Amino acid sequence: MSVTGTQIYLTEEQRRRIDQAAAVEGVTMGELIRRAVDDYLGDEADASSALASTFGADVAAVAPARDGWRRG
Repeated sequence: MSVTGTQIYLTEEQRRRIDQAAAVEGVTMGELIRRAVDDYLGDEADASSALASTFGADVAAVAPARDGWRRG
């Protein structure tokens, strides 16, 4: 895999959490960040996967009743 160097600035809390997650997974901080970037970017051409991943996310959502609908 070809990589390029990139500098980012993290808060102390972000750095602490990334270091901890990397240690738990047994990977480098860079690998963990590359995975996160890949997850974030995803496959923009496939909107259905984004919709599917958010289905039911709003537990307060209420579907309107169909009683008043007219078929025509």
